[in-house]
Amino acid sequence: MLDELSVFFPAFNEQEQIENTVVKAKSILEKVVKNWEIIIVNDGSKDRTAEIAAKLVRQDARIKVVTHNPNQGYGASLRSGLYAAKFPWIAFTDSDGQFDFSEITNFIHNQKQTGADLVVGYYLKRQVPFYRKANTLLWQTAVNLLFGLNIRDIDCGFKLISKKVIDTIPKLESSRGAFISSEFLIKAKKSGFKIIEIGVHHYPRKTGSGTGANLNVIIKSFVDLFRLWKKLR
Repeated sequence: MLDELSVFFPAFNEQEQIENTVVKAKSILEKVVKNWEIIIVNDGSKDRTAEIAAKLVRQDARIKVVTHNPNQGYGASLRSGLYAAKFPWIAFTDSDGQFDFSEITNFIHNQKQTGADLVVGYYLKRQVPFYRKANTLLWQTAVNLLFGLNIRDIDCGFKLISKKVIDTIPKLESSRGAFISSEFLIKAKKSGFKIIEIGVHHYPRKTGSGTGANLNVIIKSFVDLFRLWKKLR
């Protein structure tokens, strides 16, 4: 397994799930990693997410919180988590309970077998409405055509990453959820890092709602996409 691993969870108004997500992850990390940290990125939540996160920090010094005030978006949360992580390997999943963090063992196993720098999840069956799947297909087609990325699920919210990737690639600029994963993978591929994909299970969201399908987010993400394409040509 791994000696050291940083794990972070982007969280926006996740009072119903954040404690359960962190506690489950902690119990798994205790079994598979010698040294670990958990970072909760509280992205300007208006509910009790901050209060619950503070309680978790008091209970275990290996749990930390990065706070955005006001809300900055999913992309900014990913940036904060990636740059706040201190250990040689970094993993993240969404904090809404739609992933089973125990599958981190599959990510670690596949990394060991292949020597990959990034292990990227793809949904075995994504539990979202059809229109969101259609949006994703359109987005991934555009990214693959413009950059030749050829990643099955660019935006899957479960990844394992070597910190050397973060320390090497040009600084991530996007604050938009639909674009930052693409920006990150494009820059990682351009820098020559090895990327592999593995399937992950995805479960229905029990509480709250995502923001990735907002029309404003989608439009601005496409603007960022073409701006990066022009920049890297």
